[in-house]
Amino acid sequence: MTDASTRLAIVQDGIAAAARLARREPDAVTLIAVSKTRTAGEIEALIGAGQRDFGESRVQEAEAKWPELRARHPEVRLHCIGRLQSNKADAAVRLFDTIHSLDRDSLLEALVAAGKKAGRFPRVYVQVNIGEEEQKGGVSLAELPAFLDRVQASPLPLAGLMAIPPLGPEPSPYFALLAKLARRHDVNGLSMGMSSDYSAAVMLGATAVRVGTALFEDQ
Repeated sequence: MTDASTRLAIVQDGIAAAARLARREPDAVTLIAVSKTRTAGEIEALIGAGQRDFGESRVQEAEAKWPELRARHPEVRLHCIGRLQSNKADAAVRLFDTIHSLDRDSLLEALVAAGKKAGRFPRVYVQVNIGEEEQKGGVSLAELPAFLDRVQASPLPLAGLMAIPPLGPEPSPYFALLAKLARRHDVNGLSMGMSSDYSAAVMLGATAVRVGTALFEDQ
């Protein structure tokens, strides 16, 4: 059975190896530990090992456990990585440093309004429906240019593009497509890759990877 430090080191080594193969600096990739459903004890073990970025999918769960954790660990950065409802915008702006799932005008407007009230604007990634899946969130490829223009005209700092490839097919072509879209629109950040495919994502330009299972469970 491995401990948090060992699991973290294994993932960091995997990111570094993939970055070197792509002639990139490993430090250019932010590792986000997906801490949804994880206990405060599990999270603090990773913080103790040196992990600083964490991701949550549900505002309600994050509200329940992170204020106390952040009071003890103010250096931690918190990311919203799940689909975000517009009526949760006020809480999301208070809680999160970065939101990875901006994908519609109603949410953009809600986040801007919440940011003005709170006096802070979180960084945002625009989520792209990279596989054009009806059941999945994200801006369509056709609507992306105009939506990016509206985001960039807002006070929300644009961090980049995010996508989750369809389940089943090889993810690399979807990662490559997202990287191509980022270059086309002069966007630097790419939030893509999870426990099963982060190495491929890093080789294709990911600047943020979202890893849960590999950090919290023995493989």
